[in-house]
Amino acid sequence: MTSLLIALGLVLVFEGLGPAFAPKAWRNMVAQVAQLPDAQLRRVGGALVVAGGVMVFMLLKS
Repeated sequence: MTSLLIALGLVLVFEGLGPAFAPKAWRNMVAQVAQLPDAQLRRVGGALVVAGGVMVFMLLKS
């Protein structure tokens, strides 16, 4: 459970870096992502889920 909370904390840290250090660029990036078609967002989201799953699997395996 501790590892899960650490992972969640790291996600929050990384998610907060963009708006904290480059708010204008972050806002532009979010606006561009909002314009993407649903199918493309699903592909990107799916790829991120798979990449994250592989990373977790590899870290837990070692």
